Amino acid sequence: MPATPPYDADPFDRYGSDVLAGDWKARGRTVIPAVEAERDLVVELADSGYCGAVVRVEKGVVVLEDRYGKQRMFPLGHGFLVEGRAVQLTAPRPKAPTGRLRTASGSFAVEQGPAKVALPSRIFVEGRHDAELVEKVWGADLRVEGVVVEYLEGVDVLDEVLAEFRPGPGRRAGVLVDHLVPGSKEQRIADAVARGPYRSDVLVVGHPYIDVWQSVKPARLGREAWPVVPRGTEWKHGVCEAFGWPHADQADIARAWQHILGRVRGYGDLEPALLGRVEELIDFVTAPA
Repeated sequence: MPATPPYDADPFDRYGSDVLAGDWKARGRTVIPAVEAERDLVVELADSGYCGAVVRVEKGVVVLEDRYGKQRMFPLGHGFLVEGRAVQLTAPRPKAPTGRLRTASGSFAVEQGPAKVALPSRIFVEGRHDAELVEKVWGADLRVEGVVVEYLEGVDVLDEVLAEFRPGPGRRAGVLVDHLVPGSKEQRIADAVARGPYRSDVLVVGHPYIDVWQSVKPARLGREAWPVVPRGTEWKHGVCEAFGWPHADQADIARAWQHILGRVRGYGDLEPALLGRVEELIDFVTAPA
């Protein structure tokens, strides 16, 4: 006599297994993948068609920047498309460092040690924006060397600053100026310093750009080139106007600079004409007396 089959294999059970068993609610449901909102990831909003690149993520919100340079904030989660496919944007997970770390300037990072006393030598730059850019890219290296960066609020006061600083052996001054090209006011000032009483302990170098803004590669802003600003128009206002950015007052100019600075991740985002000059100044002020 054949063995009686087990109950759940009963050949006469016309209704099969329990239809409510398992996760029956998930059957047939489309699974939307989670994608980390990494910087520069291009996403589209499914409902409006707005398209932008990820700039940053903060407190459950993703900041997107469109091709015109305008930024908007959206809550993380569903409702986004990546390459036409629906995704759920999530905050990026912290990544564990591998190998030797490098600073934004490309040099190997030095392990944290005791605070270093600042060197007597200094690096002077023309303005606040120059100082902020140098800090962002070379700040870690300068702190290791104990070099302080100060800004002049204009190259016209360089003589006064040097007279007060009094450069000498072991107390060098490196100076970075904008628009250092033949025949410029900046070039005449640099030549006068080279002939002055502190000439052996002061090095004035510069880049050819009208302003340090131009030392940031335009591709980082989604542009092919920096605009040509008509003579007689204040350069930064002209740039903002050409790019379609607000430029009514100084607060708008400050926001434009923060947008530009925010696109700089490291030395690769800057033009070589600036990189070489800053490295030259660091070598000059850190050389043994």
